[in-house]
Amino acid sequence: MNTETVKGFKDYLGEEAKKREEIRKIISETFNLYGFEPAETPIIEYEEFVKGENSNDEAVSDIFRLEDRGKRKLALRYEFTFQLKRLMRNQKLPYKRYQIGPVFRDEPTTGNRFRQFTQCDIDIIGSSVKDEAEILNITRIILNKLNLEAEIFVNNRKLLNEILEIAKVDKKDFEKVIKEIDKLDKLTETEIRKNLKKYNAEKVLDILKKPESSFEKFKTYFEIKELQKLCRLYGTKIKFSPSLARGLSYYNGSVFEVKAKGIKETIFGGGSYMFNGIQSTGISCGLERLS
Repeated sequence: MNTETVKGFKDYLGEEAKKREEIRKIISETFNLYGFEPAETPIIEYEEFVKGENSNDEAVSDIFRLEDRGKRKLALRYEFTFQLKRLMRNQKLPYKRYQIGPVFRDEPTTGNRFRQFTQCDIDIIGSSVKDEAEILNITRIILNKLNLEAEIFVNNRKLLNEILEIAKVDKKDFEKVIKEIDKLDKLTETEIRKNLKKYNAEKVLDILKKPESSFEKFKTYFEIKELQKLCRLYGTKIKFSPSLARGLSYYNGSVFEVKAKGIKETIFGGGSYMFNGIQSTGISCGLERLS
């Protein structure tokens, strides 16, 4: 009998387990302090609910698929956000919830990338730009409590769409082009340019490389400025990153990403989206990358 853990899964014992417990405690206490209430949801859901309208997203295509004795097509949750479509029903808005627990992705494992990881997630259903600033402030507070030196990067999917329109990219290719742009921190500019050539979108790279002042001419850049202004009031430093897109296609406004010194992978990620016709926003981190 093979008693070894399956590739991409891990046991945590002793000091490592204690450290994870302490980090989880710091995060949950901070979430509670800012009025977020806890929630718990099933690990297993119907496959069609898990996939939603985003079946082409990389994270969604990596779901673990299951089948029960009744031959029902099921899947392990790959994140918590999609489950909010159910939780938000009949909730008084704004609904502020947090959740900490395991999520699963059937993807290649490298470094701090596992197939099961503990996600720490906050969302506000019925949100405004003020809530985006609050969530980034909470992120800063957690980073400070964990003594992590990190930078918070922001962008806006509306701004990216406006840039693609000006660059005359075919609308049907928007999501594909955005996915390529989002790989700029993983691939070389030459590789990205070659990939964009398929969509006649090389011009987009030239626009994204310009200084921040050049984005003043775009109508949707004012949303970045508004977020910057509110974050300054909180004392939260954010950096505009015009190529930041985040992989999930449900984002419809601001997107966030946090990079820490000495950690290659993103430690927090999130953004704003609309579920059931209600504007919402959220951010999450993986416990494994913080420990």
